[in-house]
Amino acid sequence: RSLRQRIQNKPSSPEVMIMKISCLNPIAAVGMQLFTDAYEKVDDFSASDAALVRSASVHELELPDQLLAIARAGAGVNNIPLDKCAEKGIVVFNTPGANANGVKEAVLAGLFLGARDIVGGVNWVQTVKEDPNVAKLVEKGKKQFAGTEIMGKKIGVIGLGAIGVLVANACVALGMEVYGYDPFISVDAAWNLSKDIKHIANVEDIYANCDYITVHVPLMDSTKKMINADAFAKMKDGVIVLNFARDLLVDDDALEAAIAAGKVRKYITDFPNAKTAQMNGVVAIPHLGASTEESEDNCAVMAVKELRDYLENGNITHSVNYPACDMGICKAAGRITICHKNIPNMLGQLTGACAAEGINIEDMTNKSKGDWAYTMMDIGSEVSEALVEKLAAINGVVKVRKVK
Repeated sequence: RSLRQRIQNKPSSPEVMIMKISCLNPIAAVGMQLFTDAYEKVDDFSASDAALVRSASVHELELPDQLLAIARAGAGVNNIPLDKCAEKGIVVFNTPGANANGVKEAVLAGLFLGARDIVGGVNWVQTVKEDPNVAKLVEKGKKQFAGTEIMGKKIGVIGLGAIGVLVANACVALGMEVYGYDPFISVDAAWNLSKDIKHIANVEDIYANCDYITVHVPLMDSTKKMINADAFAKMKDGVIVLNFARDLLVDDDALEAAIAAGKVRKYITDFPNAKTAQMNGVVAIPHLGASTEESEDNCAVMAVKELRDYLENGNITHSVNYPACDMGICKAAGRITICHKNIPNMLGQLTGACAAEGINIEDMTNKSKGDWAYTMMDIGSEVSEALVEKLAAINGVVKVRKVK
């Protein structure tokens, strides 16, 4: 790209700096109200400095050169081209944990729907509701919908992130024997787990022992179709599987065979597709996990706060393609931020460019995440056009921004 495309140089005065924000989906008003007069909501994505999105796909859109950030009001970011954004210096945010309670409650509803054939019973009542003897028919026919109780049953929770922890703790409170598996569990999640949860080192122990299995992991190459024929073969006969995480975590063909063989008693999913929606033994919910007023509000508020902190201060919190980096509010004369490749001698070149311009760096931080890195510099003088151009000309730099 041209040098001009790699520079984002916004004036620091609030009278002239108007950031244009586009929403690719409706975003809760409680979040949008957090934007000040320094922001303008626009309908044209190509004219925006930052964007908010929920489920709309960004993959087919042309990313404008001036776009600084995209905030996903939710946890999953499969609808956003992360690598392409990183290459253009576009920081992508998500809102982990903001909708966790809403999804947890949906999982608990799914747990009860799996244990008791409530859906089948409700649907059957609709077929006999016009019969004047409906009360007698109900008493006679209800036995075909009898289920089991969950108290004392074993449930395996695969993935102990923000949602998995809440689900595991809730199942303990419901009197279940809970097995938890997550080789990458965070310190915060570990602290929040009930002491009654059995920590499992091998996921196959969950397959072999649990009556219920619920999956709460992100969709990645390593987790795609992780619940496959081999996994089903290791499970107990009559197991109930819940998937409120991502559709492609479960191999549909293997699931169909497992249901037909009686290995899986029921599959409860929040992600129906053309195959599972037609399967017997499947309770397909239309992606309602985070569809609560509270979750939508929480996600909108978190997403807007993340965007504002980045746009106004250059700080990064909860990005999925760039590292977390925070220097608070700038008290120096100027602040400049650089999105760049994570390659050797980059810092030396950045500081060398400042030295060549006679600029004193008062504070600085540099963080990396995979192939990409982010540098923030507070300097003792106003950020000049010459400095911005020198930094942007360095090989491996993808975006330079004058924050103050």
